[in-house]
Amino acid sequence: MYHILIADDEQNIRNLIKKYALFEGHTVAEAADGMEAVLLCREQKFDIIVMDVMMPELDGFSACKEIRKISDTPIIMLSARGEEYDRIHGFELGIDDYVVKPFSPKELMMRMDAIMKRSGGKQEPEHTVFSYQGLLVDLTARIVRIHGEKISLSPKEYDLLFYLISNRNIALGRERLITDVWGYDFYGDDRTLDTHIKLLRKSLGEYSHLIVTLRGVGYRFETE
Repeated sequence: MYHILIADDEQNIRNLIKKYALFEGHTVAEAADGMEAVLLCREQKFDIIVMDVMMPELDGFSACKEIRKISDTPIIMLSARGEEYDRIHGFELGIDDYVVKPFSPKELMMRMDAIMKRSGGKQEPEHTVFSYQGLLVDLTARIVRIHGEKISLSPKEYDLLFYLISNRNIALGRERLITDVWGYDFYGDDRTLDTHIKLLRKSLGEYSHLIVTLRGVGYRFETE
């Protein structure tokens, strides 16, 4: 059972999500704008947040930025806009998923389950470190350094990078990447994968070439 924060200025949207959440046994708190969502996150601990982009007082992106200063709670962003720029901006701020309106509330619940399962199973059995020239990745501590300087990645960028490294020099199909990193396959979106690859390459800078695109297949983290 999850404690869910639903932040959306449309009452009917909040009611729809709340109806399905309560039916599945979850508890729900509501916010009608971004400012209220941030204040609630300062007062309460939530398991997951569903956040609309276009809201009064404080938009969803700004609210997410403020929430990330105090919490790593998984965030699913809702938006009527599906442009790549908006997706990239959201993922750069550290959201975990991006859902375009109109959406299926049942699918949204399944996306929540997938995210919560993934966030609950990220412990490494041993301290594992990967290094390549000036790139050092501590898979256990979830720390990435380039020439000694720590770089910041979103939670999902960490997951994707660590998965690629753990399966380095192996051709990884798009479906396998989405299934294993996001925790779902049928509900996966190729644009979500491509967006995160683009962001990850940008973060890796001079080591972006280690992520090789395999046309018609997927990607490979190549060190040989």
